[in-house]
Amino acid sequence: MTAIIGEIDTEPEGPIKHSRIPGLDAMRATSGFQRGMLVFGLVIVAFFVVLAVFATWIAPYGFDQVGKGTELFPTQAAPSSQHWFGTTVDGFDVLSRVIFGAQTALEVIVLAVAFSIVIGVTIGLLSGFFGGWLDRVLVLIADAMFAFPSLLLAIVISVSISGGSSGKWSGIFATAIAITAVYVPQYFRVVRNATIAAREEPYVEASRALGARPIAIMTRYIFSNVVQTVPVIATINAGDAILTLAGLGFLGVGIEPTAAAEWGHDLNTAVQNDVANGIWWTGVFPGVAIALLVLGVTLVGESLNDVLNPLLRTSKLRDVVMPRRRAQDPAYVPVASDEDDES
Repeated sequence: MTAIIGEIDTEPEGPIKHSRIPGLDAMRATSGFQRGMLVFGLVIVAFFVVLAVFATWIAPYGFDQVGKGTELFPTQAAPSSQHWFGTTVDGFDVLSRVIFGAQTALEVIVLAVAFSIVIGVTIGLLSGFFGGWLDRVLVLIADAMFAFPSLLLAIVISVSISGGSSGKWSGIFATAIAITAVYVPQYFRVVRNATIAAREEPYVEASRALGARPIAIMTRYIFSNVVQTVPVIATINAGDAILTLAGLGFLGVGIEPTAAAEWGHDLNTAVQNDVANGIWWTGVFPGVAIALLVLGVTLVGESLNDVLNPLLRTSKLRDVVMPRRRAQDPAYVPVASDEDDES
């Protein structure tokens, strides 16, 4: 018998097009439950970002407003049409303080994460590339900072900078610096280890042989290869920063309540004055805001980790198209196999 080998009808796939919209390529690399996690997290984060940016226009009252005109707000009032989330023991509108608390949290988180990335990545590159006594000193300092409990370290640094009292921006800056000191060692260790592995690669040796300066090697060749995990760490640390900020406010060493609204301080006030009296709204709504924002940031961070890590990636599979034979094509010429020639 003659075995007929058909020609495979295939069409070359075009080049993969990358979107100019930030994050769209990452969205396309996900599917199923993973995409649902990413979308849900982004929606939560976007909601709080909108609250923070437009807090002045969205909040019905000021964060420290206790009345309207000559009429004072009732204290510890239950949720109503005038005060959707009720009022506190001081007569503050809970809804307004929750909205302005999102603004405070966003400002502190952005500053803390930005400071942590700039400082941690910079010293990690220098330590991993040059090594020697500089590496030993920086590693010793990082290990010493790791030995302290994170919240205790943040409290000590916050009190040292602010002196126990501060205004809005000075308090935000002091709190951001305190949180930065907690997370810099994480970026430092990750970037340092990646730099030590990258500095022995052939492309780095080739750049050295061509006479490239150390600063050029670090910025042009090593930097882009060692910061791939930094976005994932940043999003996960942002969730921890929210909890650290709330912890500082709950303990009374964060931003002063008269300077800005802060969810941790509102929780502390609710525990001290309202819980024993059965008043739940002053503590529930700030607590729910903290939990939702941490959940959203954590979901985004975990989804980015799955997208950027090839071992965890579950991108959508393309449909499999079976090859077609052109037996019915008039121009088709059968080709005999080698086995048929031997027979």
